[in-house]
Amino acid sequence: MAASFSSTAPTTPVLRFRANYSKPLLSLPDSCLRIISSAISPSTRLIACSLKTDKLPLGAGVNLSGGPVVKRSLQKRLVIRSATIEEIEAEKSAIETDVKSKMEKTIETLRTSFNSIRTGRSNAAMLDKIEVEYYGSPVSLKSIAQISTPDGSSLLLQPYDKSSLKAIEKAIVNSDLGVTPNNDGDVIRLSLPPLTSDRRKELSKVVAKQSEEGKVALRNIRRDALKSYDKLEKEKKLSEDNVKDLSSDLQKLIDVYMKKIEELYKQKEKELMKV
Repeated sequence: MAASFSSTAPTTPVLRFRANYSKPLLSLPDSCLRIISSAISPSTRLIACSLKTDKLPLGAGVNLSGGPVVKRSLQKRLVIRSATIEEIEAEKSAIETDVKSKMEKTIETLRTSFNSIRTGRSNAAMLDKIEVEYYGSPVSLKSIAQISTPDGSSLLLQPYDKSSLKAIEKAIVNSDLGVTPNNDGDVIRLSLPPLTSDRRKELSKVVAKQSEEGKVALRNIRRDALKSYDKLEKEKKLSEDNVKDLSSDLQKLIDVYMKKIEELYKQKEKELMKV
């Protein structure tokens, strides 16, 4: 606490002081008042007091007259802006849109992976995941070659640029297709031998693993969405009941996409086991 004396008249000293105190002014301890009183002579008039707490800057006017009686007045002003209903709904909508978008991408990624796994018949989608080193950059095979299926056991690749034939051949050999390309200088032919029982079992394990990875991805999306809802609750933008309802709706959505993964998995398993 710091105090300084000044005077507004020759016979009336004036004390002005500022204090830093962490409690409300009304709870100022008697010891503090005694210190103030001891610093003031009977003829001194205390005309101003400004108190600053650790939370809010407070101001008070204090008058002392003829004894220990102290009159204090205290005024607080706090303005808090709450989020509008429109802002809260916008945040909820953004979370829901993001969740659905990520789930759809998860399903599409899984579908692409399943299509690239060879089954009984030839399918151009088998080459979807193959990338070719073309002029120093990796590009998808189907972007630099036309792919067709002359029959159920072969694929024909006709590159738009014949100089890419060797790069395409190398990419196919390094892939997990398990076939040997036949490059005649103009096109590349892929002959697909029948799948053995052991090979079918191996591919079945691959399909099961990819299916489980898809489910894990969906669970991670749900986890992130729940964290976003919890954040809104902590910010007082959502009530506990709101979060419970949204979590329930989120679980229902997850169940729908989990079912889609199961359907894709069963369909691929059926294709693999087909003689």
